[in-house]
Amino acid sequence: MDEEYPDQGTAERAGPAAAPDGGELRPAAEPTLGPPTGDDRVDAAMAGLSRLAGAPAEEHVAVLEEVHGRLRDILGEVNEGTP
Repeated sequence: MDEEYPDQGTAERAGPAAAPDGGELRPAAEPTLGPPTGDDRVDAAMAGLSRLAGAPAEEHVAVLEEVHGRLRDILGEVNEGTP
């Protein structure tokens, strides 16, 4: 526990939160990665990050590299003038 921020870090040790009716909260079907960017190609690439939630840590690098590659390709197209 951090003396300056005594509540910091307690959430990950706590059990699942209870719903207002006493039941257990369920995770959202799709994690939200932020508002849409306005470019369907970027939004589709960013949606690939949702695979991180269920993947073991050793697979995270591959997922991140794939998303980064897709975003880099999109930027390259924009720089070349392709809409």
